[in-house]
Amino acid sequence: MVPSLTILTAAAPLALERIEQSTHATATGNLWLAWTLDPTLLIGLALILGVYLYFSGPGRRRWRLAEQVNRTQALWFVIGWVVLALALLSPLDTLGDEYLFSAHMIQHMLIAVVVPPLLLLGIPAWMVDPLLRRQGVLRVARWVANPIVAFGVFQADIWLWHAPILYDLTLVNGAVHITEHLTFLIFGLLYWLPILSPTPLIPRISRGFAILYLFIGCQPMVALGALITFASAPLYTPYVTAPRVWGLSPLADQQLGGLIMWLPTNIPYLIALSAAFFLWISDHDQAERLAAGEVDDDAGADNADEGSAVMLRELSGPEGASLAPQATTE
Repeated sequence: MVPSLTILTAAAPLALERIEQSTHATATGNLWLAWTLDPTLLIGLALILGVYLYFSGPGRRRWRLAEQVNRTQALWFVIGWVVLALALLSPLDTLGDEYLFSAHMIQHMLIAVVVPPLLLLGIPAWMVDPLLRRQGVLRVARWVANPIVAFGVFQADIWLWHAPILYDLTLVNGAVHITEHLTFLIFGLLYWLPILSPTPLIPRISRGFAILYLFIGCQPMVALGALITFASAPLYTPYVTAPRVWGLSPLADQQLGGLIMWLPTNIPYLIALSAAFFLWISDHDQAERLAAGEVDDDAGADNADEGSAVMLRELSGPEGASLAPQATTE
């Protein structure tokens, strides 16, 4: 009787652990259905798309802002909006908030680095210019679009929110979490503005400077990712007690998140940097050909290398001058 009781006593914790693991497995198995339908998020996303569609249609015609809507630009904006919606509403949000730091890093990457350039590529000059008619507004816009200001504010925001005390707060306070995501999006747009400004009223920086700007822009993210990756202990308390998913320990999950910030997050920067580099080379080649008299100015303008990618064409000027005429009249 005593040996049997001893065996049962020893086996009880193991049985409870298996039940707990089974419960967690069941819970995480339903993660793919865990869409976030928070009214605040839904209203915010609806407003972003609604305002864009209104000024692309009825508002554009009412105030005679433009005769046509460029389909390529509209597509860029919609793609950016869809990526933003998926980052905020899909199971990725639940997975990052309640289970995995690494999933949260993917969400942050999408909001801060991927979405902003897509939205800027989709905004035409005629939609922005009326907002900048007042000299005071234009002066402020040009000041915040200064590459030094834009770079500093964006990088400081990223580092600030990943300080453990603030990061932990975002996971337990919904208002703070929404504020974090808003600043990622707004300052992300600000960071890309010197390169992808949709209006000549806020001039874009030169392509040579853009190469340097984008290269330096990678470095703070790399440094932060390295610090997180090589930390000897978990930095963020909520993930220490979170249910374990896919066999990742808190430290392994944190290391994976750091690697995501370290490497994949820089891919958009490298794509834009490569585009700026090839356009810069093209400009120099065209200038040399003009100087050598191989082509005249008109022919040079007609035959300038626009690049094989749409990103190259969009980077070439604030009006999207090199875009193919894919506009449609409503």
